[in-house]
Amino acid sequence: MSSGHQPADAVELILQQWRRERPDLDISPMGPIGRLRRCAVLLQRRLEEAFAQFGLTAWEFDVLATLRRAGAPYRMAPTALFSALMITSGTMTHRLKRLEASALIQRLPNQQDARSMLVELTPQGLALIDRALEAHLENERAILAALPPTTLNSLDNQLSVLLSALEES
Repeated sequence: MSSGHQPADAVELILQQWRRERPDLDISPMGPIGRLRRCAVLLQRRLEEAFAQFGLTAWEFDVLATLRRAGAPYRMAPTALFSALMITSGTMTHRLKRLEASALIQRLPNQQDARSMLVELTPQGLALIDRALEAHLENERAILAALPPTTLNSLDNQLSVLLSALEES
């Protein structure tokens, strides 16, 4: 850049380049979308680092956390679990096998439907997710600490509006 102006973030550099190369286009949508995408990637890295301290991947944390927040006895049907996690049944089956091999979950016969099984946290899985959840919340607090509370509240409200619009379409 010959102007000597330092971009505020990595997305701003991309926007400056597009403005130079295609001044005929309105590139304004690229700012928020690009920043959201970049934030998501950077957030995922920070979250995964925290999960790794407990020997967990992000998806393992998500499965265990979904079972935990279901409440005692921390049990769900696999279909409800993969629907809550927005993944396919094939992906869910593979993930459950790995968690079962690690003794974090167990599969039990469904008393209401002999053709299906239920997925339940083991005592070991429950203890692990409770510890990991506490560390996860501290990590999220640290990540968000750069934002003043009013800014954070506003961002949360605005993201809620965007998420609702995306979920409707």
